[in-house]
Amino acid sequence: MNAPLIGALSSALKEDERLVSDDSRLLKNKAVELANKLDEGLVKILFENTELKNTFFKKIGDLTLFDKDLFIEFVSNKEFLPDSYTAFKNKVGLAVDRNYLKQDKEVTLIWPYKDCVLEGGQTKEEAKRGEIFWNTTLAPDEINRLLEPKVLANWTRYDKNNLKKGRKATEISDTDNLIIKGNNLLALHSLKRRYGGRVKLIYIDPPFNTDNDSFKYNDSFSHSTWLTFMRNRLEVAKELLSDTGTIFIHCDENESHYLKVLLDEVFGRDKFVNEIIWHYKSFVGQVKSYFPKKHDTILLYKKGEHFTFKQIRKDISIEEMSDYKNWGKYIVNGNEIKGNHYPSDVRFKRNLDKWKKAHPGVKPTKDDVLYIFQSQPEDDVWDIEYLDPKNKTERLDFKGGQKPEALLQRIIESVTEPGDLVLDYHAGTGTTGAAAHKMGRQYILIEQMDYIRDLPETRLKEIIAGDQSGISEAVGWKNGGSFVYTELMPLNAKFIAKVRDAKSSKEILKIWKDIQKNGFVSYRVAPKKFDECAKEFADLDLANQKKFVLESLDANMLYVNYGDIDDKEYGVGEDDKKLNGEFYGNASSRV
Repeated sequence: MNAPLIGALSSALKEDERLVSDDSRLLKNKAVELANKLDEGLVKILFENTELKNTFFKKIGDLTLFDKDLFIEFVSNKEFLPDSYTAFKNKVGLAVDRNYLKQDKEVTLIWPYKDCVLEGGQTKEEAKRGEIFWNTTLAPDEINRLLEPKVLANWTRYDKNNLKKGRKATEISDTDNLIIKGNNLLALHSLKRRYGGRVKLIYIDPPFNTDNDSFKYNDSFSHSTWLTFMRNRLEVAKELLSDTGTIFIHCDENESHYLKVLLDEVFGRDKFVNEIIWHYKSFVGQVKSYFPKKHDTILLYKKGEHFTFKQIRKDISIEEMSDYKNWGKYIVNGNEIKGNHYPSDVRFKRNLDKWKKAHPGVKPTKDDVLYIFQSQPEDDVWDIEYLDPKNKTERLDFKGGQKPEALLQRIIESVTEPGDLVLDYHAGTGTTGAAAHKMGRQYILIEQMDYIRDLPETRLKEIIAGDQSGISEAVGWKNGGSFVYTELMPLNAKFIAKVRDAKSSKEILKIWKDIQKNGFVSYRVAPKKFDECAKEFADLDLANQKKFVLESLDANMLYVNYGDIDDKEYGVGEDDKKLNGEFYGNASSRV
């Protein structure tokens, strides 16, 4: 590459503070992101430098156009701003030939704790954070194998008689509730064969793309990365929905408008049903110098032309009444009715007459008013208490939870019937499963984090035992029911957590040796060359050592594919083979 040009470009880019990290490094990926958006500030910086203008702009007639593709290819080239890590990984084979993969042909796998598939060359935002994002690349034709159904292992059934440790599952019922541990994208693809077109409701509360880490998974993707992360999952989720099914997606102001556009693309603009505002009834978020936040957004889409919907009615509140002498002020179907004009509902008149005879001359209380006045359809602004985890005196439905069971109760009640299948593939603390279990709906929860055993699983055990928090009283919950826990059988995935938790270079080297012996290394890495460059590896900081080891893993071998279930190399037990055969339909078939 042209050394003077590299110098000129580096100096110019440093004029934009968005492209410079706290330790004064240029953020190459951020430059690519801005170029893709034709960012005015970036283009202006380049245009005002004569050498850069002559390189990255071309004249067509009277027009001068920015050559975005040339710029992206230049800054993405491994020779631009090389560092010790880049030099090391090129020596041991992580580079793909000598050329940079074109942006529109690259597929990136990222594990920021929750892993995701990102198409179109989108990558992480090199933000001012201490987290490590681990990347590798797969050619497009390799993705089909990545998304094949996976072997499910460690099947355990929990019911009232086997709550503490459960019992080994010996059969799988078509109506079993499931908790699945593993990458949610791969788990969703694994569900297609059995549950495709059968799910009546999907509710998800995904990462909001903020700077707050909820349950210790990364919650600060770049905008483009977050949208791709969402799209990958929404596309397969749509296949799981029944023709009369619906999906509710919980979000906030960070991405709600972009998410709406993405959902219009995935489901169709005509499949948009409503935007629900969840107004926190009492809890107020952080008070800033402007209007404090007090709501989230829930977007509702249907899959087909028609969907199941049951109108939920609410009582007119005391705040809507003003003049008790004349029995109030009413809002009926948007029209204000005053004085002695009552709604025409027969039940209302009967209740009113009955109450007046029983309480002559008595002014009604709030509870009396709620009993007497006609209920109205629930609107799209929901006043439901927010569970504030910082408020230690507030009784929570479940430790660590923020979404109340009442919120899920309203959603589940409106679009499902008892026995219908509910799916939540961002399970978190398991609020969706908790509400569904108490309401007699079948459910599937997917969660990758290790807290799946401490939060949703433990919570559901308590519900089976008779937990009375949340909506238990409202729905008449007593006890009982069951669920089955299972997990995607890991291969290379088991090394990810080990690398993440490593505290020293010594640990990393031990893990690397284990990977070479028991894992699957990418074809792009030559272990012998690694040994030859051991000194240079030792000179890398711990973060880059972790990054290299994870990039060296074969991303197609994260979990055991169902198609390989009989391969002795993977050690799938006979019991797991039997249950997988039942789950997928035929143990001898190959997907």
